[in-house]
Amino acid sequence: MSHGNPLFNEKAYEQTLSRARVGEAMTLQGTINKTFALLFLCVVAGMFAWKNYQAIAGYTTFISIATFIVAMIVIFRKTSAPILAPVYAVGEGLVLGIISAAYNVTYQGIVAQAISITLLVFVLMLFLYKTGIIKVTRGFVIGIVAATGAIALFYLGSWIVGFFGVHVPYFTSTSNLSIGVNVVICIVAALNFALDFHFIDQLTTQVTAPKYMEWYAGFSLMVTLVWLYLEILRLLARTRDR
Repeated sequence: MSHGNPLFNEKAYEQTLSRARVGEAMTLQGTINKTFALLFLCVVAGMFAWKNYQAIAGYTTFISIATFIVAMIVIFRKTSAPILAPVYAVGEGLVLGIISAAYNVTYQGIVAQAISITLLVFVLMLFLYKTGIIKVTRGFVIGIVAATGAIALFYLGSWIVGFFGVHVPYFTSTSNLSIGVNVVICIVAALNFALDFHFIDQLTTQVTAPKYMEWYAGFSLMVTLVWLYLEILRLLARTRDR
């Protein structure tokens, strides 16, 4: 089976099959419903954080770390997704609300632009996948997983060296190189949607997956959406600073 979102690795697939006949089965409609439920929680939490930005901005680091820990638990213990995926959605919504409000103070209207572009990219990727224009082959999977892993290592390395006072120019630079890298990261994030769609297709049409995978699939889609949104937000801010 060829699939590639790092949240949907081979071990995850084998564990899913081992529980495939336990309880209710995962369905496409159920996955869509769970995804919208998570996005709703994320948006509501984001709106709350936006309106109370000054009061909770100081807790951004704490909320971010707590949300990251929850995400790691969901990734390594997928049966926890029905409970912890909503918790992740709320935490991520708070973080996004704070970040978005901060960007909006400096760049009026940038948040609405970033949200619109993110949604357009999502719809475009769904269209390209459903029409077969983008085919999720094994080579495609390997390429996107490798690129995503490299980006993740770059983020992690930058975060670690930041504790030692080492400045990574990419996050503040408006150079052509930084913008180019930013665009490439946006493209990789967008292509991860194809991996999400492909895996969901396989679990809902080719095998009988357990019901909790609906929450896990929705969680994975939201992770990709959040990543793409933040990168688009950063890219728009760079272009305005030019």
